Amino acid sequence: MKVESVYVHAPFCARRCVYCDFAVHVSRDGDTDAWLAAIGGEWSALQAEGRALLADELKTLYVGGGTPSILDARAMRELVDLLGRDRLRAPGLEWTVEANPESFTSTLARAWTRAGVNRLSLGVQSFDVSVLRWMGRLHGADEASAAVRTAREAGLTNLSIDLIFGLPEHLGRSWSSDLERALQLQVPHVSLYGLTAESGTPLGRAVVSGREALADEERYREEYLEAAEVLTVAGYRHYEVSNFARGDLISEHNSVYWSGRPYLGLGNGAHSYLPPERRWNERDWSRYRDRAIAGESVVDDTETIDGDAARLERIWLALRRDTGVETEGLPGPALERIERWERDGLGARHGGRFRLEPRGWLVMDRLTIELEEALDSAGSLGPQEPSG
Repeated sequence: MKVESVYVHAPFCARRCVYCDFAVHVSRDGDTDAWLAAIGGEWSALQAEGRALLADELKTLYVGGGTPSILDARAMRELVDLLGRDRLRAPGLEWTVEANPESFTSTLARAWTRAGVNRLSLGVQSFDVSVLRWMGRLHGADEASAAVRTAREAGLTNLSIDLIFGLPEHLGRSWSSDLERALQLQVPHVSLYGLTAESGTPLGRAVVSGREALADEERYREEYLEAAEVLTVAGYRHYEVSNFARGDLISEHNSVYWSGRPYLGLGNGAHSYLPPERRWNERDWSRYRDRAIAGESVVDDTETIDGDAARLERIWLALRRDTGVETEGLPGPALERIERWERDGLGARHGGRFRLEPRGWLVMDRLTIELEEALDSAGSLGPQEPSG
């Protein structure tokens, strides 16, 4: 199977944030040599197995983490050599790298642009210093703004920032102020993340013990709807449940995930989807590194997405994007559900398609199950592929 999109995980973080459940390895400087050796070992093993073959030209490459910006400045250049320089020469390639404001320097920005990086995702999260300290972040509000300037000076104008909403009330964070500061940066892409307390994280343990409390459902809802309104009024397209873009500068790489297309994941904890199989790698960096460098398989587990599971995923992926679901050919029970959602203000039909509105996106999981049940009652297979 020829794969046109690749995700590469860089696990190193100078500090683990209070809410973080990602496959990270705490290291102030990272280990660029070991990272390149491990990614190279995994890629060589995959080629030998013939399990995942890259297309002659990639459409998207995404280096996430962790914090890729604490790797050496040469890391992206050497990643090009590892994956194959010719694969990364397509004029339409979108190459995104994540960075944290405190570790994104002008030297790094220039090195990345020379390597071919053309999109930057900055983990801003908030502009409130006390909130950032509570989260365990190492930057302040001014560093976030400085990182945006540094990126633009190096020619990286396709910028995205992350913001987190739904924080504990006692922090006194002004979500409205954070949205205003985000708009002042004039970046073309914004991603929102609602705070969750995952088990095993410091936040998760604090919530279970009663030492911390997340925002209640109403506050979570109000902050999400406020952001949706503020950003769309400012000219952003709300093209996916958590993502907003100006013009056509959507995240092409993440759209691969949301449209059910194949992708290859390299690195500890990385996922790959080669239909109908999804697989994921060993999460622990040290174990992954040793196995990858030794040429051993780093796959932790796999699952097959077919039948009912595939249909449920197709519905969920379609509803989460602004292209929505094509209504032509849907059976009566499914259309009745959609009509009810329209009456309830959860979504609307446009040109033969139904798409959720922000109020509907807040309850998207429930609506996905409702639509699947309606299709079940009619004996329909539902959408054969995600719309859009």
